Amino acid sequence: MKTDDNKPAQATRIPIKNIKIHQPNNGVEQYKARDQIYVRKVKGFFQRLRQKMNFVFLTVFALIPWMQYNGHQAVLFDIIDQRFYLWGLTLWPQDLTLLAWLFILSAFVLFFVTTFLGRVWCGYLCPQTVWTFIFIWFEEKIEGSANQRKNLDRQKLSINKFWRKTLKHSCWMFFSVLTGLTFVGYFVPVQTLFSEFFTFSASFAVAATVWFFALCTYGNAGWMREIMCLHICPYARFQSAMFDKDTMTVSYDYNRGESRGARGRKQDHKALGLGDCIDCSLCVQVCPTGIDIRNGLQYECINCGACIDACDGVMDKMKYPKGLIRHTTEHELKGKKVHLVRAKLVGYAVVLIVMTSLLIMEIVNRVPVALDIIRDRNELARENFNGEVENVYTLKILNKSQTDNTYRLSVQGLENVKWIGEQEVTVKAADVYTLPISLAIDPYDLKDHMTKIIFVVKQISPEDDVVFEQQSRFFKKR
Repeated sequence: MKTDDNKPAQATRIPIKNIKIHQPNNGVEQYKARDQIYVRKVKGFFQRLRQKMNFVFLTVFALIPWMQYNGHQAVLFDIIDQRFYLWGLTLWPQDLTLLAWLFILSAFVLFFVTTFLGRVWCGYLCPQTVWTFIFIWFEEKIEGSANQRKNLDRQKLSINKFWRKTLKHSCWMFFSVLTGLTFVGYFVPVQTLFSEFFTFSASFAVAATVWFFALCTYGNAGWMREIMCLHICPYARFQSAMFDKDTMTVSYDYNRGESRGARGRKQDHKALGLGDCIDCSLCVQVCPTGIDIRNGLQYECINCGACIDACDGVMDKMKYPKGLIRHTTEHELKGKKVHLVRAKLVGYAVVLIVMTSLLIMEIVNRVPVALDIIRDRNELARENFNGEVENVYTLKILNKSQTDNTYRLSVQGLENVKWIGEQEVTVKAADVYTLPISLAIDPYDLKDHMTKIIFVVKQISPEDDVVFEQQSRFFKKR
């Protein structure tokens, strides 16, 4: 580069500032052990709401395997026999598209709720959160408050500490075993499972599966707790992609709370140049993930509302307005207009409607019978003693309904064909009927070496409005 005087210009130099990075103990503190979080008990509206929702979730989870429908378990995912029972619906491997639609629909429901209300799923219905608070409840009943639990852990081993710790972990393990049994009860008949497990007659695979999920529950809710939310759960990582400035999240009102500091109840904090936050740190003490909500929006926050209840209690005592910590949006905190209806939310709503419609259509158009056709593998065609061309098939009739049905079978595509075998069969509910049959025809009625045919299955009892067709081939002997 040259100037107007045809002299080379001096290159612009970027000033460099040397920064000394302090790494104490050669960086050992970067791998500091996890600090135990002693969650302090708090009362308030959001905690009552969370407890009620947790109770409903736990009740539904525990009772569903015990519900009966038409004489069998209403909900059973029988992996061994490859069939899923959902009340009046029986799903087979051929129906896995229904489960795919259901999972897709559930994902978009989660996306929609997250965009609108933030991580309320994590705070109120996530199994990790539900079981963690149940285990904390055992801790509070056996070891006492957060400060008492902390002091107990600092004490040397004594009779008092030993029996409290033993009782707590026994309760944890007993509840974990019940959880494992209930979960496995969705895949194995639950009545047989409980009786065989407690009489030590269950198979090794079933017993090992129960203990596996019991130990996972014990480890996740008893020991790992917030580690699952902070480091393992993928939802904590990608949920920020669904947030926008109009998403409702648990937030600290910085403009109202700062500058924070201690003061007396009768002091005029405005005259002291202080905000509403008295820096009591209760919002940190009640947080199950151990974060300080005053530091702004953090992916660790599960929107459980514990900090809101704690802060509102302090505001009541100080005679300040509630809502220093509240469910709000970034736009509202900045004094801007909040847009409840926005493009992203509308987009998720449209996708939800489309997915729901497709799922309903899939269920409505589902034919409760299926037919698998297996040809004779030894020879495609043979000549019988009457000089007719004969093809052998094995028909597998699948009754997808919850009732016994009678079906009549026929074939289309061939004229003057003889059906050798049963043409009317009764198939039990959620069962497969294997039917070997033969089709025979005069070779002069066959025009081509291969003829397309259609097997027709028509339900004649208890109703006659179900028809299923399956295509196959009829071969002429060379």
